[in-house]
Amino acid sequence: MPHRSHPNPDLLVGEDHRPRWNSAPHRRHGFHNLHRVTRYAQSYRAANVLDLRLSADLSISQREDVRRLTSLPWFSGMAVTEGNRLLYESYAPDFGPDRPHSIMSISKMSMNLITGRLWEDGKLALDEKIGAILPWIGAGYREASLQDALNMNVKNGYDEDYSNPDTTAFLHEAASGMRLPSGPEPLNRDFIGSIGLAPGAKDLVNDSGSYLYKSANTDVLAFAAEARGGHPMGQWLADLADAAGFEGGLHVATDRSGFPLLNGGICLTARDLCRYGSVFARMGQGVDGRPFGSAEFIRKTQSAGIRMPAPRQHLRYSNQTNTDGVWLGHGGYGGQYMVANPVTGRVASFLSVLDDESGYDAGYYPPIIAMLAAICAA
Repeated sequence: MPHRSHPNPDLLVGEDHRPRWNSAPHRRHGFHNLHRVTRYAQSYRAANVLDLRLSADLSISQREDVRRLTSLPWFSGMAVTEGNRLLYESYAPDFGPDRPHSIMSISKMSMNLITGRLWEDGKLALDEKIGAILPWIGAGYREASLQDALNMNVKNGYDEDYSNPDTTAFLHEAASGMRLPSGPEPLNRDFIGSIGLAPGAKDLVNDSGSYLYKSANTDVLAFAAEARGGHPMGQWLADLADAAGFEGGLHVATDRSGFPLLNGGICLTARDLCRYGSVFARMGQGVDGRPFGSAEFIRKTQSAGIRMPAPRQHLRYSNQTNTDGVWLGHGGYGGQYMVANPVTGRVASFLSVLDDESGYDAGYYPPIIAMLAAICAA
């Protein structure tokens, strides 16, 4: 006789069409604990930790924008590093230096490092059609080039509008352990393979005049890297943990098969987010001096890309990063941003959790980006 049970409340989709962990009243708890909340997860530890010794730069704490933005009710944590120096850190009362935090789409930057390494090793060509790498891929990506996926330059049937509770991006969560499915649970590969053309479109040409942000692009890149890289994606993440020298765990959500969700599934502490960014500040070099990414690919990233729309029109989306031509960074849904400056070696991370209904406000990010970029340029 079966025993009584009930749906997992953290993952059950509510009246707002969101799982509880991502509903406005529970989002802060969800982002602070996503490494435990998500249905499936893996974690990786570094063999050697990048030392960070407190060497305070008092000018950072004296900045008006730092005082203002770290006092917001949504603030979780902020850290600034330069090499082995911890220049600044601050935390909300309910957070701390040893607490992992969802970094959402900052996770995407990992695919710059992984794709760059495979490109430099001659295992991936940027003009190669995705269908030639992944024969199982659907019409939504089959004729797109790897470069177009890297630059968010693909027009297809995947929608990412966080104000729309029925957006494809939220349906994607059911294939990646972030919510309970309404029917049979698909694997991420099955979901990605089912993406078709945009309604009424005959091709994948982006005629919008700007980038078309689609988290599915990152998963396509991850499947391509696994197909050509010669080892599972999890091994890349183990190598990333070693290259960054993480102190805590690199936690990442996965689908039921164990395939990592690199479009937005990584959770790190504020310090470890700086260590992650430091791989870019070192132009793809790991803490042991060996390349993990590609310095040449990062240089191409800084000089190329597609201009982003207002209010980030001064930036370009290039190879799974945001860049102004010098620094590289990315934002995360809900209120995170990280900037890494290869010229100064500085990296700055900002973690926060918006608690409005959609969890997204385009106007929230520009002051944070400007602050982090200015600190990293010092």
